Amino acid sequence: MATLAQIANVLQSLILTSGDSMLVTPTYCVFDLFKVHQNAHSLVVKFNSPDYTYNGSKIPAVNCSASRDSLGTEHISLVNLDPAKTVTVRTTVENLISKTVTGQILTAERFTDINTFGQPEKVKPADFNGAKKQGGELVITLPPKSVVVLELK
Repeated sequence: MATLAQIANVLQSLILTSGDSMLVTPTYCVFDLFKVHQNAHSLVVKFNSPDYTYNGSKIPAVNCSASRDSLGTEHISLVNLDPAKTVTVRTTVENLISKTVTGQILTAERFTDINTFGQPEKVKPADFNGAKKQGGELVITLPPKSVVVLELK
């Protein structure tokens, strides 16, 4: 779960305003992508993640969560925390019943890219085609520094 104390014109805000102009930030895009999990049933996801190591500390490079909504649509969210390496994840999802896989990805050319009033859509979600079903598994190729949300129907 994530919360924000303020949503506009602050550090990590969802939107920025200037006079009559407004833009959404990459933080907004992540919140928007993840809204599919609201009021949905959590699913167990099994996968292995390589480690991301920085300054001698390490954490799993990939975070993942999944849910099924009231219409039976399944969503899987994956985050590749590694800013330099592509990661391929093979996963099984408890009681996976889907037939098709579509998705959206949020990433940028550089780690420091942001939306500005000069470039309000520099960082925005795009269609993602890096996931495919192989037998009973889902194989997902995550670019560096990316957030991916898959929809399985």
